[in-house]
This record gives sequence, structure tokens and C-alpha cells, in this order.
Amino acid sequence: MADPSDLLIDRTLVLLRHAKAVPPESMPDLERPLADRGRADASAAGRYLVAHGIDADLVLCSPSQRTRETWQYAAEAGATATDIWYDRRIYNADSDELLDVIREAPAEARTVILVGHAPGLPWLADELALDGTSPERVELTQKYPTSGLAVLHLTCRWSDLSADDADLVSYVVPRG
Repeated sequence: MADPSDLLIDRTLVLLRHAKAVPPESMPDLERPLADRGRADASAAGRYLVAHGIDADLVLCSPSQRTRETWQYAAEAGATATDIWYDRRIYNADSDELLDVIREAPAEARTVILVGHAPGLPWLADELALDGTSPERVELTQKYPTSGLAVLHLTCRWSDLSADDADLVSYVVPRG
């Protein structure tokens, strides 16, 4: 009999860029909170997740103020997560560093949401998504603004995730 861990399991990875923050010249980058528009957009992202039945087993979140607040407002709008890990490696990470963080997600997690920053997060979405021709896929390569949210479907283990392993389910930019 096959080892259950070897079976292909449907997984969902959501890549959520933090919502609009106050200007960088106003304070240290890590401490920048969300702007009014950012709070509204983060809430809209939470409503999007709820409307599409996306419940996270794990949120992987940068420790910056704006990413933490993005998840906070999404959660206040109804988005759910069983666990949240704040990981310093997500801040200013490139796509390879973000992949390293995701590969450490528990095998039993079916849905993981990564709340991070540009340019690493948009690069990762581009790297993972197989379909290069859909309008949504083309759009995410051209612009991945604050509150940009890509939903990816994959059937590999988190620990095995690599380029071209996911199908882009949707790409949206929720606005409040």
C-alpha cells in the first residue's frame, strides 16, 4: 500500500502583497503602517478570501508593520488561519528565499497564505505559475500592486515546490 504522504494532494498557495502603506520617508521601513486606503484594501482582500472559501492552515507573514496589519485587517474582514508564522526572512526576500520559507510549511497544511513584499513576491508568482498566456497571468507579470493577490493550485509537497509547479487560479487586486 502506498505511503499516504506520497499521494498527490491538492494545495492552495495565496501570495498576498501587503496593502498600501504610509510613505517610506516618514519613518523606518519596517515600522511603516498601512495608510487609510491600505486598511480598506486589506479588508477587501479578506472579503475576497472569504467569498472564495479560502481558509488558511498557515499564514507566513513578514514581520513588517504593514504586512502584519494587512493580515490583521484581512482577518477582521473574516479571513481565517489556523496558525500564523512571522518570519524575518520574508522581508526583502527574493523569490528563492521565499521558496525556502514556503518549503518549510507543515506537510499537513493544505492552504498557505504568504503575506509579503515586492519585488520578491511578484517574482515568485511569475516563477511558480505554469500558464503564461491567460490574461490574468500576463497581468501579474506586468503589475503586482499593493494588495495584489494570486491564488495558485499545486499538487506537490510544500518541500518539493519549485518553478512551474502551480496553476494560476486567479489574480486580483482587491480594493476597498
